[in-house]
Amino acid sequence: MSQQITYTEDNIRHLDWREHIRIRPGMYIGKLGDGSSADDGIYVLIKEVIDNCIDEYVMGYGKQIDISVKDGIVEVRDYGRGIPLGKVVECVSQINTGGKYDSKAFKKSVGLNGVGTKAVNALSNYFKVQSVREGKAKVAEFEQGNITKDHKLQNTTDDNGTLVIFKPDDSIFKKYSFRTEYLEQQLWNYAYLNAGLKINFNGKTFHSRKGLYDMLSNKTQAETLRYPIIHIAGEDIEVAMSHGNHYGEQYYSFVNGQNTTQGGTHLNAFKEAIVNVIRKFYNKNYDAKDIRSSIVAAISVRVEEPVFESQTKTKLGSQDMGPDGPSVRKFIGDFLDRELDNFLHKNEEVAKELQRRIQQSERERKEIAGIKKLANERAKKANLHNKKLRDCRVHFNDPVKKSDEDKRNATTVFITEGDSASGSITKSRDVETQAVFSLRGKPLNCFGMTKKVVYQNEELNLLQHALNIENDLEDLRYNQVVIATDADVDGMHIRLLLLTFFLQFFPDLVRNGHLYILQTPLFRVRDKKVTYYCYSEAEKQEAIRKLRGKAEITRFKGLGEISPGEFKDFINENMRLEPVVLQDATDLEQLLSYYMGKNTPDRQEFIIDNLRVELDEVEDKIEIEEAMEGVAELAEA
Repeated sequence: MSQQITYTEDNIRHLDWREHIRIRPGMYIGKLGDGSSADDGIYVLIKEVIDNCIDEYVMGYGKQIDISVKDGIVEVRDYGRGIPLGKVVECVSQINTGGKYDSKAFKKSVGLNGVGTKAVNALSNYFKVQSVREGKAKVAEFEQGNITKDHKLQNTTDDNGTLVIFKPDDSIFKKYSFRTEYLEQQLWNYAYLNAGLKINFNGKTFHSRKGLYDMLSNKTQAETLRYPIIHIAGEDIEVAMSHGNHYGEQYYSFVNGQNTTQGGTHLNAFKEAIVNVIRKFYNKNYDAKDIRSSIVAAISVRVEEPVFESQTKTKLGSQDMGPDGPSVRKFIGDFLDRELDNFLHKNEEVAKELQRRIQQSERERKEIAGIKKLANERAKKANLHNKKLRDCRVHFNDPVKKSDEDKRNATTVFITEGDSASGSITKSRDVETQAVFSLRGKPLNCFGMTKKVVYQNEELNLLQHALNIENDLEDLRYNQVVIATDADVDGMHIRLLLLTFFLQFFPDLVRNGHLYILQTPLFRVRDKKVTYYCYSEAEKQEAIRKLRGKAEITRFKGLGEISPGEFKDFINENMRLEPVVLQDATDLEQLLSYYMGKNTPDRQEFIIDNLRVELDEVEDKIEIEEAMEGVAELAEA
């Protein structure tokens, strides 16, 4: 008989605002993370504070924001009007309190729920706010949302504005660290979307004069674009677009300055409108995929009282531009039908080159169509989900829907090579959320090849089917795609080949922050009582020091040498993942040509020089000999 569970008044519990945020932080800032992903919670905390500064700028107050991030402490200072002095404490510590409820003052703001800075406050070990208005300053300090010092008003000569200082709570954000590249990307977006605003960050200035035109210019190389960037703007809308030679579609979408990484109604309307305008202009019923293939575009709209599908505001749900405005679909469709059509009529060479790019995509699609069907049949015959792929139970029990973000964010697939390595990971993984894909030997170096080779090569075809990206990256089966190879020459070579595959054919998977490298320990240092797993020579020497030299040292040469029992510690919630970050303005063709194209003396010299740097830090002469055995092979690979 099942145990009876009592349900009385004692079971009813009231949580105050602070407790609710701390118990359910994911409801307010998305996933927690440690800072290794661009959408981790610590970056959302910074965004929530900066959003308030941006709102001041949009309203015409303050042309500069000063930001400092050092030793895990964040400082943000704007030069707007400053929070009304009598409401400073309430604005950062009482839910549903803020100026953004007054639609006259903040008609097209992002944060309309009065939660942003309250969540930052509740999730910080230390939080300080200072408001300066007309010669007076008000300061309040908090710990985990609890006020610790409520300072009296003071006279000051400082400029008007608001200062927020906070340190994320390390009991919630375990072993967190801020990555400069993610912060800088975030700040560049603010600069592009607010032309004229000056942002100072750790000694570096972010500023844009041409908005989205500057964004696309900095994110692409001019020589890789098929025609000059089209830049058109109107009231509440700005668009920049071009086409390149890359695979896939690349979009940057924004609503009221918020980077909607998951798109929404505005991006869907934009994609639809592009197709409609181009079909009408050329009077040809081109396939939508051929029109949008290799497009790189940015769209920003301002919507009155926007509705987002989550607290982190990454997907727009609003159907209308405002209570009395047109639908988002009609607004964007009408704008492009007028402005893009006018642009193409006035710029004949751009129109001709755009059509040539569409026709090229059409030819490539038809060439692949014949072999694509056979490739799909081969993937089914290979019994993919039993032999090559050990899937996670999330997919078996309940197919993950696009709207089920919690399950999508939890899924990981490890791509590894060899029976021993895949066996160790398979036995030690979390079967609910972690999957394993096993490669057979080294994959093909596909640099410079067309996508046709992906369907013709069995390993690459099976890999794209396992990830479910053969048709659309939006159908990606796993949130984290992790390359897990041995830390030797062969393992590094396989890693390079996989990186080439993803960057050549699926660069958006990298741009959107889904690709990682698994870091596993190189050494085990232990005595009878304590065991240390070390990821570098420096960590090994530190472990030996701690054990006072009396240590047994094991060098792991391959993943298969690590027992499943030990491996479990390296792929749990504390696993070390190195994100593969594609910087703005990276010339992919040039990058891949240098590393994976025809062998050159420059590349050999680069590899050998970098090997020497590594060896300078290694004291074990045996390891130097082992490393030297593979340098020639890697340089020639």
